[in-house]
Amino acid sequence: MHTRTLRSLRRGAAAGALTALLALAGCSSGGGTQAVPKSPQRISDDQAAAVPDDQASPAPEGSSASPKGPVLPDAELTPATGSFTAKEKKYLHGRVPENMDPAAVLQAGQETCQRIERTAAHDKDAAIGAIIAGEVPSAADAIAQLCPKQKPLLDAAETGFTDGTRTKPEPGTYRALTTAEGCTWKAVGAGAKVLASGPGPDGPKKVTAKIPAGTRTFVSSGCYAWLPA
Repeated sequence: MHTRTLRSLRRGAAAGALTALLALAGCSSGGGTQAVPKSPQRISDDQAAAVPDDQASPAPEGSSASPKGPVLPDAELTPATGSFTAKEKKYLHGRVPENMDPAAVLQAGQETCQRIERTAAHDKDAAIGAIIAGEVPSAADAIAQLCPKQKPLLDAAETGFTDGTRTKPEPGTYRALTTAEGCTWKAVGAGAKVLASGPGPDGPKKVTAKIPAGTRTFVSSGCYAWLPA
């Protein structure tokens, strides 16, 4: 799931509030001595913040995304000072590019945990929506190894889907994870027939969509992300 589907919403007030939440940081690395990067490769909180409105930015250097090129073997995954825990080493496996400090990559994963944890402290729906929308790089890997206490958020996110077009959706009732104005949706069946739509121009701030059986395509705009109601 990608941020490109969310441009219109993030120009609204709700996106501004979410970005402010995501800019916060603070989750422990799960024990052991926290490794400190040797050079100015530290991933700043600004770099870890939400993706710009008009363009999906690549993951910052040292992010938790798996590299495409050669990686350091496990035997060389050692910090300049201290040591990595078993979970930290497992997280770093196959993730550190050659000629890069593994502590910088670990720190990026820790910052992913920080963003999820502190966002959830203010608004769990915002944290879940950010995971669904892909606004937190490699959230699943970071949560699994570095902050497993956040797994309930990940489990909830796996039941949702992003704003945009979804084919063959499961029938049921869903709620939009936004209160911004302009969230609209429609359920389209065979022959491009609109089976249901909403909300109206004067609809409620909390939007609920009821997807009927026979829906082939569910299309939404400005709704950020959806969860089963």
